Amino acid sequence: MPLSEQEQRLLDEMERSLYHNDADFVATVGATRLRPNYRSIAVGVLVAVVGIAALIAGVALQQLWLGILGFVVMFGGVLIALSPAKTIRTVSKSRAGRSGTKQGFMDRLNDRWDRRQDEQH
Repeated sequence: MPLSEQEQRLLDEMERSLYHNDADFVATVGATRLRPNYRSIAVGVLVAVVGIAALIAGVALQQLWLGILGFVVMFGGVLIALSPAKTIRTVSKSRAGRSGTKQGFMDRLNDRWDRRQDEQH
């Protein structure tokens, strides 16, 4: 069952508040999106191809040391290509605090609740 617009807005506000008030927790949990590092992938693939060429050359020339070196270079290239990606923050700090004061999420919810109760009476 999809969320109503009000529920979606409340969920978005809760998420922004979490990012703003508890950045350490967000970093620990890993609530950031990953972006592939294309430079590392390209360099890693090139290094791996050089390693494969050295490995094949070592076998063709019957040079054990060249084959081992080629394997090590190839393995290093794969590790470079699979290195951890950079992360992107999904919520900026400037958007998280609208009122200018350092109120917590629950304080803002309580204020909103009080305003609604006052409007009804």
